[in-house]
Amino acid sequence: MGATKIEFRLRMIIMTAIVVLGFYAPWIEGWGLGQRISLWEWLALALSRLGLVSFAAAVPLVIAVAALIAAKGAVLRVWGAACLGFHTVHHAQMRAGTVMADGPYRYLRNPLYLGGWCMMVAMSFLMPVTGALVSMTLLTVFLMRLILGEEAFLAGQLGQPYLDYLHAVPRLFPHLGAILSRTGPMPSGRKPQWIHAFITEINPIGVFVTLAFFSWSYNNWLMVRALIVSFGLSLVVRALVPDVKQEKSLRE
Repeated sequence: MGATKIEFRLRMIIMTAIVVLGFYAPWIEGWGLGQRISLWEWLALALSRLGLVSFAAAVPLVIAVAALIAAKGAVLRVWGAACLGFHTVHHAQMRAGTVMADGPYRYLRNPLYLGGWCMMVAMSFLMPVTGALVSMTLLTVFLMRLILGEEAFLAGQLGQPYLDYLHAVPRLFPHLGAILSRTGPMPSGRKPQWIHAFITEINPIGVFVTLAFFSWSYNNWLMVRALIVSFGLSLVVRALVPDVKQEKSLRE
């Protein structure tokens, strides 16, 4: 079942609340469920206890995996936003212009949602273990509801061209044939707005920077503060970006 219009309008608030819940994890102190140890520390300990690698090697290994996931999320978010446009990506209402087959949209239908999911996975490495489990479960369900709701909306607005796009392009995970194939929807040739995308997608970039650089301090609270700063900067940027009545690219 797809998300309602209210859920779509409040998607940022809902996802933020889920992330905060994951970090806060009130059930640890309240009910004694779990321990307040970060997921990356727990994974490093688990790998070392299983005898797979030493703890000294497990820590950078786990951090590197988290940074790679964050990098994937940042790339998908920036690439998708550059092709789609900020005011479409962050609009409070679902919008339909033409079938988008530019950039990552040629290989998967929802690169922004997949990028957002990867960003959340990367952040969950800094949450308590039970907080990460609860947060990622709720976020995965919510993102799937958003995807289903948006796809139903676009199918109703764009009709057969979008239905053909649904059959030609995978929803989230592109297979090798989709990447190598020269058939399917053709890109419009519209020029990506890279500078605009890098500026407006500060949050996923900040998550990557946090895990790629601040994580080597092994200071979980420092990393959490870095995430808060990047999220705050993203809110400031969203407030400062001029509001336009219609995304120019949708008319082209």
